[in-house]
Amino acid sequence: MARTKQSVLVGENGQLSEETTLVIEAGRTERHYWLDLWRYRELFYFLAWRDILVRYKQTVIGIAWALIRPFLTMLVFTVVFGKLAKLPSEGVPYPILVFAAMLPWQFFSNALSEASNSLVGNANLISKVYFPRLIIPASSVITSFVDFLISGIILVGLMVWYQFMPSWRIIYLPVFIGIAFAAAMGAGLWLTALNVKYRDFRYIVPFIVQFGLYVSPVGFSSSIVPGKWRLLYSLNPMVGVIDGFRWAILGGESKIYMPGFVLSMAVVGALFITGIVYFRKTEKSFADVI
Repeated sequence: MARTKQSVLVGENGQLSEETTLVIEAGRTERHYWLDLWRYRELFYFLAWRDILVRYKQTVIGIAWALIRPFLTMLVFTVVFGKLAKLPSEGVPYPILVFAAMLPWQFFSNALSEASNSLVGNANLISKVYFPRLIIPASSVITSFVDFLISGIILVGLMVWYQFMPSWRIIYLPVFIGIAFAAAMGAGLWLTALNVKYRDFRYIVPFIVQFGLYVSPVGFSSSIVPGKWRLLYSLNPMVGVIDGFRWAILGGESKIYMPGFVLSMAVVGALFITGIVYFRKTEKSFADVI
């Protein structure tokens, strides 16, 4: 990476003069990578804002799609699991039980879909200029987080409709939002790096999202899973995230299965750390293979 260096010279006549020298240092980019993330923060804001605008550009109802999709999914799950299967609702209205899980799941699934294609979609930018490539998938996750905040309006509306008051546990909700963000970021970094090299992942990611919706406790409570399978079931990182959201929002009978929760958090931590490591390891080759 290049930097400038100024020095003062003394001439033969005793006069002082300044000289600017361009110094090229090998490996400086690696040493200052995390500092560059802060230096390029304006690019991060621009990419996130661009993605938000483009997502709903030339649509009839615009950003209302962020409300319609989770609402319709919640209605289907309420009818199938609540009315037909008559699964337990932990002492709360079934739509609230479902939507408390739908919020983190929608954030996670949208983040995976957006982040996995983010580098390929910005191929021209990557191949022409230097900036920390981590900014691109991170901006996609932030875009999905905006949808998460908008969808929260539905949960508030459901609580008002059913006259449901959350307990004091709601103060812990930001902690579980942070865990959901770490899970989405970690998995997103893995998939976006793999998608650059192996374009098959553009077909694998929708399958992961669809399959994950049914193996995660979105339409039902994880308490119905038999005890002997509960720990194995918690290898799904979204199990701990969803159980945490329900514990914080619903209160009452909602409980956290601690061994499973600890296991899910370990998986989230492993995803996040290894995702960053793998992304940084393959980042140098992105411009060559994209």
